[in-house]
Amino acid sequence: MNLNNNATQPVPTHLPADCFACAVIDEQGREVPITEAMIQQACRALDQEPDEDEPTQG
Repeated sequence: MNLNNNATQPVPTHLPADCFACAVIDEQGREVPITEAMIQQACRALDQEPDEDEPTQG
């Protein structure tokens, strides 16, 4: 076995177009790929939360 082999390994091309090769682990211990849609949904949810730096009116 040659550990000094600098040959480039092929990159898998079977990932969905909106998958960034990142994952979260669900409650059952399964890897769930993080997609662009998941990130956009999280950003929209954060945009709807009140800003902690601004004083509340009341």
